[in-house]
Amino acid sequence: MKKIIKISSAVVIISLAISLAIPSNHYIVRALIYQLPNIDDYKIFDNRGIIKGKAQPWHVSKNYNKYSFSPEQLLYFSEYKTVAYLVIKDTSILSETYWGGYNKDSYSNSFSMSKSIVSLLIGCAIQDGLIMDINQPVSNFIEAYKEGERAKITLRDLLSMSSNLSWDESYSSLFSITTQAYYGNDVKRIVLNLHSLGESGKYFDYRGSDPQLLALVIEKVTGKTLSEYASEKLWKPLGAEQDALWNLDHNGGTEKASCCFNSNARDFARFGQLVLNNGIWKGAQLIPKWYLDEATSPVTELIDKELSKPNERYGYQWWCLKYKNYTIKYARGILGQYIFVIPELNAVIVRLGHKRNDIKIDGHPEDVYRYLDFGFDIIEKTK
Repeated sequence: MKKIIKISSAVVIISLAISLAIPSNHYIVRALIYQLPNIDDYKIFDNRGIIKGKAQPWHVSKNYNKYSFSPEQLLYFSEYKTVAYLVIKDTSILSETYWGGYNKDSYSNSFSMSKSIVSLLIGCAIQDGLIMDINQPVSNFIEAYKEGERAKITLRDLLSMSSNLSWDESYSSLFSITTQAYYGNDVKRIVLNLHSLGESGKYFDYRGSDPQLLALVIEKVTGKTLSEYASEKLWKPLGAEQDALWNLDHNGGTEKASCCFNSNARDFARFGQLVLNNGIWKGAQLIPKWYLDEATSPVTELIDKELSKPNERYGYQWWCLKYKNYTIKYARGILGQYIFVIPELNAVIVRLGHKRNDIKIDGHPEDVYRYLDFGFDIIEKTK
């Protein structure tokens, strides 16, 4: 029996060694070391800077931080390991609080909020005349997609997460393509080698491949890296106060577009304010209004695959929610990173942290509603 166990153990060890020797599996070592993603992962990855221009500090409201959180609210923030909660009202900071050693200058990984940033950059490319029609096939820009069912996938399909590509959106599996993309060193190879699972443009089915392909389109039409274009078209015009960082798959490599834009709460809020402004900043139209209107509205002709009903919660890489008579447009990350845009209140709310509530209500994490309620209360009581 002992001999069988020893032989079995040896087989497992040898198999693992062989697996790790395959170049495409080198990510497994990093995944085993670091295990789960963290908001400070910019420290373990190569990065490319999104360079700021002249800073435009936020105005501070005359009612700045006059609101006091209740013990119950503070307990909720603590339970989900919140590190930043910021409320912008009428373009001024109304309330901001930081925990856990983080402050207004602390970097945090955006995780999937970066998908929403990529969507904004597509809007910038449209404004620049570099993309003429989002209904054109992605094969116009990516040579590898010129044959078969993939040739029918449009930019709009990618924007609305309806590409029907073979991407496994699993965060807990060591061998999932999502884990490989996060910890691996060739994200471009991964997305170029995906295959079609059938007709695109029918189902909203959340997947990290689609924003990564959109990023390749942006690189193609601009001749610049994603970070360079983001700096030129967003970060500098928006007056960010710090350079941001975009995690790369390797030194000098490709930005991980489906995640991994690192900044602070105040600067993340600028994206929300731009959406609130209908794409205008300091009088300049950075993104067409029509595009933002579409991007932040549900693509209702799609079927929501998770909920098995018409899509009511996703636009072009932006989440959509009707709550308490408010129209909420928001970006979100897996550990509870949120940028909420509330047009009816002329407000933006940013929450950053280490944990998200796993319970969902109508496809939205339960904590979304709580952070919105906290913001509503702050705005109501500090008029």
